[in-house]
Amino acid sequence: MQRTRQDAMDGLLPDEREQLILERLRTQGRVLASEIAAELNTSEHTVRRHLRDLASAGLCKRVYGGALLTSPSHLNASTRMKADVDRKQRLAIAAASIVQPGQVILLDAGSTNVAIAQALPDNAGLTVVTNSPEACLRLLDRPGFDIVLIGGRVGGDVAGALGSTALLQVQQIKADVCFLGACALDPVEGIAAFNAEDAELKRAMLKSSSVLAIAMTTEKLMTAAPFVVGPASAIDCLVVEADLAADRISELEEVCDNVMVATS
Repeated sequence: MQRTRQDAMDGLLPDEREQLILERLRTQGRVLASEIAAELNTSEHTVRRHLRDLASAGLCKRVYGGALLTSPSHLNASTRMKADVDRKQRLAIAAASIVQPGQVILLDAGSTNVAIAQALPDNAGLTVVTNSPEACLRLLDRPGFDIVLIGGRVGGDVAGALGSTALLQVQQIKADVCFLGACALDPVEGIAAFNAEDAELKRAMLKSSSVLAIAMTTEKLMTAAPFVVGPASAIDCLVVEADLAADRISELEEVCDNVMVATS
């Protein structure tokens, strides 16, 4: 007799159930314990146990009712800087298009934001305030830039200045546009970071800016990180890649003022 799909689900071993849940997280970004329990014909308690195990392994973050995939941004800064250069360049070109001549730009650390520094137009009378030494290097010797490097202890995991000195300097700035480096973003859970000091500085950047812009690679979207920066509704302009599924773009458009798709 041919086995039905439900028979196959009923016969899954614990490791197989856990792998299926992880695959759902990777394809959908989030799972609900109630939905997975119904599909696998098991209890929500069992699903929550699997989610605890996955969270302990650093593969997801548990949230109310289920879990979110953990953002890949926990990789070290030097690795992130060398990865997906072409993809980040496309995002950067789209992000830089919102900048107007004469503006004050607050540029957070992060590999995509370094690409944005490179994409900013010359001879536009821009003042760029950044905590990223690498972004600063991309702007040196280029015409039409007034560069301000935020000081403080440089955190190796974020490749940017952190701590009380950087925080105080950011609080004294009024920027026209802030390009924030977000580690993770979910329409419900909001903007998040992996480092507590980094999250604190990002919150200050958000408050110091008239327009908040974020450019993100697809794998960081619908994911989570431990430290909350702010709600997704705080984003005025979100730049995403062309491969992002239409239903996910629709979810983001419900909470973000403007979602731009970077073209190749």
